[in-house]
Amino acid sequence: MNADLKLFHDPPEMFRATLTDARQRILVKPVWAAPLSHPDKYLALLDEKGEEVIMIADPATLDADSRAALDLELGRRYLTATIERVLTIDPEHGATYFSVQTARGPRDFVMQHLQDNALWFTPTHILLIDVDGNRYEIPDTRKLDPASLKMLRAAL
Repeated sequence: MNADLKLFHDPPEMFRATLTDARQRILVKPVWAAPLSHPDKYLALLDEKGEEVIMIADPATLDADSRAALDLELGRRYLTATIERVLTIDPEHGATYFSVQTARGPRDFVMQHLQDNALWFTPTHILLIDVDGNRYEIPDTRKLDPASLKMLRAAL
């Protein structure tokens, strides 16, 4: 159990951690180290500079309050939305800007390194991960309208 680690929100929009010294409260960002091969293991907590503070091998070992705070933060951080239509895809200076219609409404997002962050599970099922770690899924590219499919193929 990670007895020395406490995770919490204070204020409600700020995710924080304390390690062994409860007086030191740092802002952290949870990031899965291996989200596809080990979806519930190996969670890194990064500081404001993006540097690893601690690696949690098994988040299930956290106390109940820390686990609840972590689950809330992961739900905020790892949004998964299903793309229904692609509105625009614009590559610019090494980044690719997407404007899409999802099942949750319109979304704009940015991707870096398309080859690394566009994960094909099958020839027609793709997962796009933006620069903030949000996930956008297209379960079946064949169900996209022709214009959306043309833009997606041109970009990827």
